[in-house]
Amino acid sequence: MGANTPARHSRGAPRPVGTGSPSSLQALFAEGLDRHQKGQLQDAERLYRRVLTGAPRHADCLHLLGLVLHQTGRLERAAEALGKAIAVDGKPSYHLSLGNVLSTQGRLGEAAICYRQVLALSPGDQDARNNLGNMSLALGHLDEAIGCYREVAQINADYPGLQANLAEALRRAGRFEEAIAYFRRALGVEAGSPVLWNRLGNAYAELGRPNEAAGCYRHALELAPGFVDAHNNLGNALGALGRCDEAIASFREALELKPDFADALSNLGNALKVRGDPDEAIACYRRAIALKPDYVEAHYNLANILRDQGQPDAAVECFTKAIALRPDFVDVYVNLGGLLADQKMLDPAIACYDRAVVLAPQLADGHFNRAIALLAKGDLAAGWREYEWRWQMPEMAAVCPRYDQPRWHGEPAAGRTILIHAEQGFGDTLQFCRYAPLAAARGLRVIMSVPTALVRLLHSLPGVDQVIAEGTEPPAFDLHCPMLSLPLALQTTLPTIPCSVPYLRADPGQAAIWGQRLAALPGERRRRVGLVWAGSARNHAPALAAVDRRRSLPPEQLAPLFGMPGLQMFSLQKFGPAAPQAYKLIDVMAEMEDFADTAALIENLDLIISVDTAVAHLAAALGRPVWLLDRFDSCWRWLTDRRDSPWYPTLKLYRQPRPGDWDAVIGELVRDLRHSN
Repeated sequence: MGANTPARHSRGAPRPVGTGSPSSLQALFAEGLDRHQKGQLQDAERLYRRVLTGAPRHADCLHLLGLVLHQTGRLERAAEALGKAIAVDGKPSYHLSLGNVLSTQGRLGEAAICYRQVLALSPGDQDARNNLGNMSLALGHLDEAIGCYREVAQINADYPGLQANLAEALRRAGRFEEAIAYFRRALGVEAGSPVLWNRLGNAYAELGRPNEAAGCYRHALELAPGFVDAHNNLGNALGALGRCDEAIASFREALELKPDFADALSNLGNALKVRGDPDEAIACYRRAIALKPDYVEAHYNLANILRDQGQPDAAVECFTKAIALRPDFVDVYVNLGGLLADQKMLDPAIACYDRAVVLAPQLADGHFNRAIALLAKGDLAAGWREYEWRWQMPEMAAVCPRYDQPRWHGEPAAGRTILIHAEQGFGDTLQFCRYAPLAAARGLRVIMSVPTALVRLLHSLPGVDQVIAEGTEPPAFDLHCPMLSLPLALQTTLPTIPCSVPYLRADPGQAAIWGQRLAALPGERRRRVGLVWAGSARNHAPALAAVDRRRSLPPEQLAPLFGMPGLQMFSLQKFGPAAPQAYKLIDVMAEMEDFADTAALIENLDLIISVDTAVAHLAAALGRPVWLLDRFDSCWRWLTDRRDSPWYPTLKLYRQPRPGDWDAVIGELVRDLRHSN
């Protein structure tokens, strides 16, 4: 933001009020004004005070004394002198000068009142209008600031600093394209301004164009190599481009120039976290907070990494501190809610999400996470409604199919054709495809669009007319519905979950072939147990990858199962870490081309022991006994504090008693295997 325009000197002849010779007072005043204009401020002040000794209500002299006091940094006395001048004669220039003093003192609201008074007396005053824009910008009254600058531009488009100030106001208002255009205009006049290049970079960064932003910051640094903010901003742009090491170097350069730069420390922590250096990142956040205890973003960043490092109590403390510093910090409520939900504290988590969506009613993350907590709690009616917010989240909106046909919401539509399209993962499709027969039972002709690996298997669903692979052109249809929106359309609650199994079936011929192959295995018939110990690694999404690590366990932890008599172990693990050869697992998964192949094998197994993966859903949908090894921060579909599942009557849950504790789960599993053998 540009500096306020200085007040104009009053040059009219004095109108002395009080004692003393008018001619001598006029001469003193003229000499004081001359010294003032020559920059001889000490002499000017002395002469003005001599005039005021003889004429204490000399308005112009009071005004000019106020200017001298302002120029020499004596702000309280300056404001006092200007107030006296206004009391004698409320000229617009006097109000303008007082506004400038108040602005320098940081009393921005009072300064704005002065500038408005100038405009009430002199509506065309460009200086007052510009300065009011500056105050509005500093106070965050962006629409008013933009309006002020535009009014000045109508009178004088070349007003000093106007284009840059208008650009900055537009940037802060989120009108980035317009801001960029005005920054470019300003640079046409001041191409050598590193500050303008830095601000242009900020506009590009906020527009999501980090490459252009980085170019602007580099230009600023060519002009001013010691420009600390530009080094810091360049680091952020490089981080957004995935150039983590270069970003770290930029933040370190900023800190070389300014070791107590808390923003750069926090940003360096973010980059180190991405690079996989959590201890260094934590140290950076703590240093930033030590330098700036009220640095809310650093508390927030520290909370997030402490949560990721398995320190929930410390993370809650940091989140709570961030809320105390900024009670309307929406992201804190969302992330604190997620942490509490992971700790199975669902009511406090929902309270956090409630607060988040009150503060930001259109916040998709807040609504979506609230949905997950409600569903985990068993409040399906409210949960399904909130779950529709998933389509407002960028990662879901990007893959949401767009159809001209209307969405089905459960209304009567007998005789019409509906396209039910899969979403999310294999497990979700296997769980929720059960709703297709219910749509068919309402008289709808059902077409399903699902991943290719599920097409053959889902032909076994009763009532489904056609199953096509995702990405292929569907035949004509009248309505459509995303698969995980069917529970909402059909108003599913806990008691009304369609839980009859099997609702999927293996091909009888394939199943018979596998039966013959397994019967031909050497040795006596033993209890056949299928094992899955790891989910698919979703490394494209860090949050999902973290879930994959928590839901999976090293196959070595299954060792106690392999010392048990009467069991014949089969691997159902398609990808992921291989089991030790000493386990002597029977592994035919290389022959499995799709889920129909796997289903045929599973039909010949007596028990499936699996972590939370698609194979568990497949086996349970086939009606086979499933023992599911569940992580502490369980998926919403398994609810809380239950050993059974309302979705799958043949599934039994083995839950971690604390985060990461698979040993307790395996111990319980071994005991149950012994008793059931």
